[in-house]
Formats: sequence, structure tokens, C-alpha cells
Amino acid sequence: MNEIEKKFQSIGVVPVIKLNNPERDAIPLAKALIAGGVPAAEVTFRAAGAATAIKLMHDNFPEMCVGAGTVLTTAQVDEAMAAGAEFIVTPGMDPEIVAYCQKVGIAIFPGCSTPTDYHTAYKFGLEVVKFFPAEQSGGIAKIKAMSAPFPMFKVMPTGGINLKNLADYIKNPVIAACGGSYMVTADLIDNGKWDEITELCKKSVEIVKEARNG
Repeated sequence: MNEIEKKFQSIGVVPVIKLNNPERDAIPLAKALIAGGVPAAEVTFRAAGAATAIKLMHDNFPEMCVGAGTVLTTAQVDEAMAAGAEFIVTPGMDPEIVAYCQKVGIAIFPGCSTPTDYHTAYKFGLEVVKFFPAEQSGGIAKIKAMSAPFPMFKVMPTGGINLKNLADYIKNPVIAACGGSYMVTADLIDNGKWDEITELCKKSVEIVKEARNG
């Protein structure tokens, strides 16, 4: 397990962030996440300013683990790396992007939800995969089933995870961390509700601790 994967596992949750106004929101959002005990961010390339947001967070908060999500091309990998991204997340298992990330030396977490996806990830020597979309693809029950033929993987489920079901995922030893946007919704970010984001992060961290220690 590489250093990024270890960081994810120690934190337990990774906010999946879409920033429409990174110049205004990236720095206060990063402060709110850190204050809540979640110094990590997957900044999705679904928003045009993703690279700007990554650079602002990376340059101003070296303690944060910041990466790029919803990466669909190798050009976006280059753009994310130039901005300071430490990891890449793709929504699906794209062998071309996985091979490229391994070539340029950046951690890659491809979206996997089928045996074929897992088998492809295994051939690339990956140890941690993103399970996406988690709830819509069968949730923790399917993750458990998939771990039978593929016990070598740790999994980061993303999609439909919230405070109500976070513990159900985290308490399973196959789960490295959970991705989620519930603590960084558009309403919270666009309206500058930084204290609420911090509180949601704190609640998430507590749930992770209780689930793992219970």
C-alpha cells in the first residue's frame, strides 16, 4: 500500500468536491476540511476550474492530500499533475489511463464495479480500487461478494454514501476509505457554510473511529 493509500485509510473519508468558483471557495473549503479532521480532497474535473482548485489547495495547505476525480483523459492527468494533484480517480476502469498514470508515477484509483473491472485492476498490480457507483451497484453486499475472488484489494466506495450508511461500509475490513459529497454539497459550498462542513467532517471522523474500534 502506497503513502496515499495509507493516508486515505487513516482518515477514513475522502470528500468528493465540485467547485464552480475555486478562486473564492477553494481556500476556505480546505480550511473547513482540515478543521474537521479530514485533510483530503478529490476535486472532480466535472467543473471547469478543477485544476485551479487543486493548485490553490496544494500550494496553501501542504498537509492536505489533494487529487483529481472524474478524470477521463490522459491530458487531464497531465493538467491535474501540473496543478499539484497527488492522485487520480477515474469513474470507470480505463486501461489507457491506468497505464499512463503508472508510467508518469501518480497514484491511480479506477472506478470498478464488476468482476471484469477487478480482474483488469489485478493485472495492473493495483491494491486499492474505487467502487463506483457504490449504492447503485449493490453497496456493501456486493463489495463483500467481490472480495471473495479478489481478496487482494482494498476498496474505496463512492456514490450514495452519507452519515447514515457510512458505518456500514467502514466497519468492513476490506474498506480503505469512503468517498462522499454529503459534507461538501453545492448548497454548503456556494453559501459559504464552512462551519457546517467542518461539523459534518467531525461527525464522519467519529463514525469512522467508532466503526473501526467497535
